[in-house]
Amino acid sequence: MSVEERTKYFSRAEKVIRQNTEIYAEIITKEMGKPIRQSRDEIEECACLCDYYAENAAKFLKDEFVDIGAEKSYVTFEPLGVIFGIMPWNLPFWHVFRFAVPTMCAGNVCVIKHSSNVPASALEIEKIFLEAGFPENVFNTLLIDSKTAMEIIEEELVDGISLTGNIDAGSEIGELAGSLVKPLVLELGGSDPFIVLEDADLERAVKVAAESSFLNTGQSHIAAKRFIVLEAIAVDFIEAFELEIQELKIGDPMDEETDIGPLAKKEFLDSLERVLKDVKKKGAEPHVYGEEQSKGFFFRPTLIPAASNDMKVCNVEVFGPIASVITVKDEDEAVKVANSTELGLGAEIWSRDLERAQRLAKRIKSGFVAINGMVKPDLRLPFGGVKKSGIGRELSHYGLKEFVNIKTVVVNK
Repeated sequence: MSVEERTKYFSRAEKVIRQNTEIYAEIITKEMGKPIRQSRDEIEECACLCDYYAENAAKFLKDEFVDIGAEKSYVTFEPLGVIFGIMPWNLPFWHVFRFAVPTMCAGNVCVIKHSSNVPASALEIEKIFLEAGFPENVFNTLLIDSKTAMEIIEEELVDGISLTGNIDAGSEIGELAGSLVKPLVLELGGSDPFIVLEDADLERAVKVAAESSFLNTGQSHIAAKRFIVLEAIAVDFIEAFELEIQELKIGDPMDEETDIGPLAKKEFLDSLERVLKDVKKKGAEPHVYGEEQSKGFFFRPTLIPAASNDMKVCNVEVFGPIASVITVKDEDEAVKVANSTELGLGAEIWSRDLERAQRLAKRIKSGFVAINGMVKPDLRLPFGGVKKSGIGRELSHYGLKEFVNIKTVVVNK
């Protein structure tokens, strides 16, 4: 099947998604607690992704001719075969589509092992592709445990692996894939720094800070976790940030006004409590906002206004609504703190001096730097991390070519 024929299926998938947006959004919210408005946004992104690759895949996969003096010489892009995706619960539709759409556009077959706490999302996604008329077995969902997933990776029929998850899972799967010499894409954890220089637009910065930190109740690899603020503006930033956090509404995720829903699992509550215990042990006092909820896995928005780099909250991926402010004396210290973790997914820099901000961006070890804005994947740009945040890229034409054989062909007379 040609790429032009394949892309027609993704145009149909886009229509199926848009016709059923409310159904899919409710599934997300009821399964893992994301506020309903944000669930709709996630579904919209999936539809846009299908449209983007339907419009652009043929162009991205077109043979590239190179004149080397032969009769003909070119680079062609061929599918690898069966690609196994292991996907997380926090963006249960988006992560699957982000992996599967470009991978199938390239001509591969996808097999998915989704997180065990979002089975309805997993099965509904499979139905989307069936309703769009995809050939049988081009996309398959398996409701299996992690042990079985590792056994599947070892199968000779599996030609590549993609994982979005945590560092421990990535290390284990990376070791296995490496021993089998199978191509691999890993999108792992993040502890994104949000650097605020003294000349930042404070009003804009704090609004984006609240959104970037607390979107999806902080359960996102690209959430801003560490707010690294120059001391000249630190007091003003903290005061303004606190006011923004106080405006967040915590409660029923099906309520259109809710900003902070419940955590996806009880174990995450326990993990966040341990993080706060460490904060207090090291002499800082968390500021907690919002009404306490009588039931459910709720964790109220929390700010650590006097965090330090020796705290666990600043050194691990915190998957929940906790933001930490670290005050630094200058931009050199800001860079040192920003680069001090083993993670390098995204980063944000705030300054009115765009040249200064771009110079600083070159010093940050991450796969994505947003200047005066929020780290947010764009279909047209590659997305991925460095250090222990991952290997490879997703989205754009780069993501489309992660699971292809880039073959050189030289024709001589």
